[in-house]
Amino acid sequence: MFDSQAHAAPSVADPLRPLRFPLIGKLYGKALGLSYRLTGKYRYDNFRVERVHGAHFVVMPSVFNPKVPRAGEFLAAQLDSQLVGPDTEVLDMGTGSGVCAVIAARRAHRVVAVDINPEAVRCAGINALLNHLEHKIDVRHGDLFEPVLAERFDMILFNPPFLVGTPRDDRDRAWRSTDVAERFAAGLGAHLKPGGFALVVLSTFGDAPLFLEEFRKRELAVHVLAQRRFVNETLAIFRLEPAAVGMSS
Repeated sequence: MFDSQAHAAPSVADPLRPLRFPLIGKLYGKALGLSYRLTGKYRYDNFRVERVHGAHFVVMPSVFNPKVPRAGEFLAAQLDSQLVGPDTEVLDMGTGSGVCAVIAARRAHRVVAVDINPEAVRCAGINALLNHLEHKIDVRHGDLFEPVLAERFDMILFNPPFLVGTPRDDRDRAWRSTDVAERFAAGLGAHLKPGGFALVVLSTFGDAPLFLEEFRKRELAVHVLAQRRFVNETLAIFRLEPAAVGMSS
């Protein structure tokens, strides 16, 4: 389990402030990359099996490994009984291998898992079966809210592409996009039930300020649910609610 650090009254941007020792972070990042190459973890074009929070996951070629970039595993770690109950309906957007969908489905009433990458949709479906949760997880192919146009949820999970840019292929859509931050923020309110909220994981590796600015423009209440600092990266999970419901930090 990851260790989450609570904050009494944080500024929303504080968890993603620049690292104090960027050179050390860069050197560590290179060493970590080398270790991934030596162990084969860096490969997107190989099948792998990972264990995350007691569940097993097949990771198919072109699908994000939930343990290597760390964001998926970190977001899944927050899905405890305080956030997910037996009546909770969850949307896992950008599901990838389905790691958050599977962990949420252990407690939730139902989970809809969406991804724009057809291979990720296949992968998430396999992992729902592998973990005997196919009766709770509905995996759909599509872009952001398109597969759930008329539906609302108690909780929406999103591990978005961190970088701004044009993706080269389906695999690269997990890393970069030209307008995901804007479109997600614009569509969020229409897909939340009364009292519902979203959890979005962001990283210092990427364009996190762009997402936070889009949340501000849409007058979403934002506060920090959890954060984790690594030598070369900081991850933070933000809880978003319509402004009339939540309170901005």
